[in-house]
Amino acid sequence: MPTPLRTALRWLAADPRHGQIASLASLLAWGVGRLAFDIGVTQIVVTLATALVAQRAIDWWHGAPWTSGAKSGLISALSLCLLLRTEHLGWAAAAALLAIGSKALVRVHGKHVFNPTNGALVALLLVTDGVWVSPGQWGTGATFAFAIACAGLAVVHRSTRSDVTVAFLAAYAALLVGRSWSLGEPLAIPLHRLQSGAFLLFSFFMISDPRTTPDSRAGRVLFATLVAVGAWYVHFRLFRTNGFLWALAAAAPLVPVLDRLLPAARYAWPMPSVVLSHLPWRSPMLRKTAVVLFALALAGPAVRAEAFCGFYVSRADTTLFNKASQVVLVRDGDRTVITMANDFRGDPREFAMVIPVPTPITREQIHVAEPALIAHLDAYTAPRLVEYHDADPCARPDRYRLMPAPMASAQAGLAGGARDERRAAKLGVTIEARYTVGEYDILILSARQSTGLETWLRESGYRIPAGASEVLGTYLKQNMRFFVAKVNLAEQAKSGFTTLRPIQVAYESPKFMLPIRLGMVNADGAQELFVYTLTRRGRVESTNYRTVKLRTDVEIPTYLKDAAAFGRMYRATFDRQVASEQMHAVFQEYAWDMAWCDPCAADPFTGDELRRLGVFWTEDTSVPIASFRRPTPGAPDVFVTRLHVRYDKAHFPEDLVFHETGDRTNFQGRYVLRHAWTGPMTCEAAGPYLREVAERREREAQALASLTGWSLDEIRRQQPLPRGAPAPAGAAEPWWRRLWGF
Repeated sequence: MPTPLRTALRWLAADPRHGQIASLASLLAWGVGRLAFDIGVTQIVVTLATALVAQRAIDWWHGAPWTSGAKSGLISALSLCLLLRTEHLGWAAAAALLAIGSKALVRVHGKHVFNPTNGALVALLLVTDGVWVSPGQWGTGATFAFAIACAGLAVVHRSTRSDVTVAFLAAYAALLVGRSWSLGEPLAIPLHRLQSGAFLLFSFFMISDPRTTPDSRAGRVLFATLVAVGAWYVHFRLFRTNGFLWALAAAAPLVPVLDRLLPAARYAWPMPSVVLSHLPWRSPMLRKTAVVLFALALAGPAVRAEAFCGFYVSRADTTLFNKASQVVLVRDGDRTVITMANDFRGDPREFAMVIPVPTPITREQIHVAEPALIAHLDAYTAPRLVEYHDADPCARPDRYRLMPAPMASAQAGLAGGARDERRAAKLGVTIEARYTVGEYDILILSARQSTGLETWLRESGYRIPAGASEVLGTYLKQNMRFFVAKVNLAEQAKSGFTTLRPIQVAYESPKFMLPIRLGMVNADGAQELFVYTLTRRGRVESTNYRTVKLRTDVEIPTYLKDAAAFGRMYRATFDRQVASEQMHAVFQEYAWDMAWCDPCAADPFTGDELRRLGVFWTEDTSVPIASFRRPTPGAPDVFVTRLHVRYDKAHFPEDLVFHETGDRTNFQGRYVLRHAWTGPMTCEAAGPYLREVAERREREAQALASLTGWSLDEIRRQQPLPRGAPAPAGAAEPWWRRLWGF
């Protein structure tokens, strides 16, 4: 066996921390490279460097060698890189300092109390909105879950802490399955939650820390069970995200008590004497290189997708997709205003809407909105097509610069109530309230059992699909009510509207979720859902499904300028994205501070329009709040996120759950046309310019093929090269060019 390989294996076997470092580093590389984590190289370098420097300072203070705590410091730093998200490098550095400092400052009987990474994350989540944790970032792929479990099991076994991991897994799994069984949910829902990458990472790499768990096996099993119960309570009683982190932090002070009640030998990391002198980190050249890389990372600015400009051409709105529903969620704290539109087509007498709601609803909490508001929001946030035009290559020495065109915005009945109530009471259904709002007759229902509710709805003329009773029952057992709406034809005639308007409901609940399961009971195939969220702090993402950003800023062939062609291209692009994620993801199409836009794909919103959408923290004003400029002091604090979901019962077993992050990085699905100069070119620069155009056209063709899966040869045929441009390498030269010498 070669000496380097033998040395590496001996190093891995010498200390459990080596395997943990290797596993965490591999996960970070995979997350950044494959899953496109929202963390830059600069943040990673700052976190690692700060943690290692802080650890070295502590070791120096205690007279310990520099290798004494480096491994533990590296583990904490890598864990922070996997979990912590922030727009500010200062918070990343603060997290690293808190993680390392807590080991030295918060100790009982010589043992630090809090898991360093967990303690730092919880402390920052409590004091600032500038950091967040994205529990859905890993997704729920079974293959990934298996790989994490295997790697993690090896790590915890080496550190003699497999008992705490197994106990936590068993306790939390039992709680999930028990809850789903009591609610009548299918087994697919708890299995989906148990496949979460965030859950498995916590189980194998955080709760298993041997220095912050009880010394005795009985204490560790009890501790793991308490954390599982706490996490379950946070998730399903308080309805907050990151329950694992909060539960572990809350249980950590119990460890000294358990150690006192159930004493045992304290765990100590092994002190191997093998190969340390031969490891590469002792090289002076490597240490100097690390310093240089750290300096370069600090000097490099963070990449922010903000300055786009360009001439707006077209957009890809919801009309491109069949069976598309639209929902607007306005959220601040626990206050929510939901606006529900639908793609119903047909006789209004056939329309019925049954929506689970988390709280009782009064008449004043219900409103009917104008369809134009959602159409405006759709146009404002839709993926857009912009174009640039090359300057004359003979007019300027910097002939390869692509000049943008000037920016421009696009201008774009309750009769028989007593009888109903008596029949409802016999079936265990309570009609809590009746309202007529606009053209809708609305009931707020509760029930003791789902079969009685389903029977009453059918007898009352609501077309409830077969099999709905099971799903209705799960919501009833969660003490949810049902918001039931039918069209009042007389009121609709008075309103003058020929189409059904969106319904708005305002309520206060810790649940930030969107029930989608009821709509999948009788669905004939996948459905499209567009969710627009308006919040104060920043971007919204899903916590129980992976949120994926669309590919953006892609240069595509100019023949796609036609709106219909761009629509076909975007549909194919989205289809390919869904397939690549195996239909297990929520896609982000837009995220932006509404105080400005660049470019505006529709007229900016006024404060009055936002108010009518439900944004309750803005002033009622008719002045447009957005412009082509950056936000000014005093501008309304509204951040819009557009999410697009294609879902069915097999791939989305549970309802969508969201949380608001502190991420205010602007993002838009944006596709770029670059038009070549077509005027006369008589200078020496013409030849190099035409070669560059030919190469650019080839890159555009390959990018379009990658986005859509379309034939590369067909794309090339539809976008001919400018006259005089040579064929790029790898592209077939047109036969007529050889015939007549063009």
